[in-house]
Amino acid sequence: MQGTKAINPFLLIWAVYTLLLGFAVVTTDHLDLHRAMHRFTSPWADGFFGRATHLADGLVPTGLALSLLLFKDVRAFLMMALSCGLSAIVVQVLKRYFDHDRPFMFKAELGDMHWVEGMELHHHLSFPSGHATAAFSMCYALAVLIGRRMWSLILALSASILAYSRVYLSQHFTEDILFGAALGTSTAVVVHWWLYHSPFKDRPWLQRRLFN
Repeated sequence: MQGTKAINPFLLIWAVYTLLLGFAVVTTDHLDLHRAMHRFTSPWADGFFGRATHLADGLVPTGLALSLLLFKDVRAFLMMALSCGLSAIVVQVLKRYFDHDRPFMFKAELGDMHWVEGMELHHHLSFPSGHATAAFSMCYALAVLIGRRMWSLILALSASILAYSRVYLSQHFTEDILFGAALGTSTAVVVHWWLYHSPFKDRPWLQRRLFN
């Protein structure tokens, strides 16, 4: 089935990412960890992360899903749309259930930590990170659709960088992106199984293309 072996590098990178961030989260106070995540900063990094983070905005996976519907097939469209859409719904429910404050609300406690100039910082609904969730669900779906191990590795690293951008920009704490990455990946894994490995995979209309 498409993407079965090719997706392993993605899952490996995600597992390492989860273990490293998870260890940091459980062993370090979240404000101390946020300061530590800003130990290395530069004007170049400010600009890079400030622009790159928009690749995980909701419009990007939406555009990709519509493009797949137009130029590939229904299965590919559903792989992207359901992975990103379902995880986004869960994110919005969890944000309003937990309603955690974002780093900006702790600016006094964080002291003279680096803050990116010109960044409009949000105040509430921090957990989990919607951008981190979208980054991992979108990149996992792309890895499945491309079906090549090297691209799976590149996309996993890209998702990790996009998720980290939310901490670098002080829009989220580390635990927010940690859970977002887990939510995005796990949702995409379930969608992948359903579309490519379950009995549902044999539905003929999944192969349908708008343009032959």
